[in-house]
Amino acid sequence: MDIIQNSIRAKAELVQLLINEDIKNDRLLIEITDDGCGMGQDLQQRVLDPFVTSRTTRKVGLGLSLFQQAARQCEGDLKIKSALGEGTVITVNFKYSHIDRAPLGDIVGTIVTILSVNPDLELLYRHVINDKEFVFDTRIIKDELEDVQINLPEILSWLEGYLTEGLEDLRR
Repeated sequence: MDIIQNSIRAKAELVQLLINEDIKNDRLLIEITDDGCGMGQDLQQRVLDPFVTSRTTRKVGLGLSLFQQAARQCEGDLKIKSALGEGTVITVNFKYSHIDRAPLGDIVGTIVTILSVNPDLELLYRHVINDKEFVFDTRIIKDELEDVQINLPEILSWLEGYLTEGLEDLRR
């Protein structure tokens, strides 16, 4: 969630989250792409330092550095591709079966929370497990809702059920 919040702070209108569980090849890929303001070369080179942040509310930025450390502990790494005015791509990969790899956590809760406080955000979430894929796109949901806000409690409850069911089907 912290990395997606970085995208939101960078004024992204569209955030794409890809989770690819390639169990056959023992790899886990997480990729977050946004169309926010992007970073210059100088910031890209320093942003993995935990004592570098663009926030004004605190002097440390642990999200990316901890994400990179977790990946490296699991025979993976984190890469950043960004350009000012064009957005950012964060790509993180892990050895899927590594004993130190943390579980993915509550993806459904994370997405619902993000949308509850950022109703204008467009979010494309793709989750792949081997040859099966689940796709959730707020642009499609919002088209169906027309003038109804996506962060109304009854809509968020429906989204939670939809996402939960989609991920359960994916894991079958």
